[in-house]
Amino acid sequence: MRIIAVDDERLALEGLVEAIRSAEPEAEVNGFRYASDALEYAREHGCDVAFLDIEMAGVDGVGLAYRLKKICPRINIVFATGYGSYRDVAFDLHASGYVVKPITPQKVIRELSELRNPVEKGKRIRVQTFGNFEAYCDGNPIVFKYVKSKELFAYLIDRRGALCTVGEMMGILFENDGGHAAYFKSIRGDLLKTLQSKDCEGVIARRHGLLGIFPDAIQCDYFDFINGKERGFEVYRGEYMAQYSWAEVTHAALEERYAAIHKK
Repeated sequence: MRIIAVDDERLALEGLVEAIRSAEPEAEVNGFRYASDALEYAREHGCDVAFLDIEMAGVDGVGLAYRLKKICPRINIVFATGYGSYRDVAFDLHASGYVVKPITPQKVIRELSELRNPVEKGKRIRVQTFGNFEAYCDGNPIVFKYVKSKELFAYLIDRRGALCTVGEMMGILFENDGGHAAYFKSIRGDLLKTLQSKDCEGVIARRHGLLGIFPDAIQCDYFDFINGKERGFEVYRGEYMAQYSWAEVTHAALEERYAAIHKK
């Protein structure tokens, strides 16, 4: 579970982060004093739960909550405040919870146990890149309407979280053959709609027309290999996304790294 805490008062933030870590020791918890830093983190890494102070300078907690929801639609918002006059605001925003300061681990535990959008344990999306590319959700193959939708997903996996432009993605899918703007729009829509139908749209990162994935939200043999995990090396057999010619660049890099490791 990935949790962020935002409060512009340093001591209050430290206390909030400490309470969250005490309540959920296995969670990844990050604290921020500025809304801009929290938004940047959410865009790059995704987020399951956000504890937000309401009364902050600049962008207040309510405004920040709306922005976070645009980035991570299924994020659970928990308002943490010293005031008791914002319950109606929290209700209108469909917030997951509302706690009054001082924040204690017991209060955090209560909120995490009653999340509006329960956080799945483990990673629901698994992709296989060694050999042919395949994608699964909860162990079942993900079936897209268009073959190119699957290829687009494969390319985003290959880019490991880098945000890709429309031009870049179209160049890959259509080998720089122009005139496919409408088709690409359908492909992108199919990718997002298919993942949304499985309640997994949170693995996709979107920003100003750019598209990417959140690597930490996906189980992937390629990511394991790159991150030096033993299971990644165990399943590598000299093939990487074999059905896609554009994958040869990454394949060559994998071969070089694999050879270098086995020389040691």
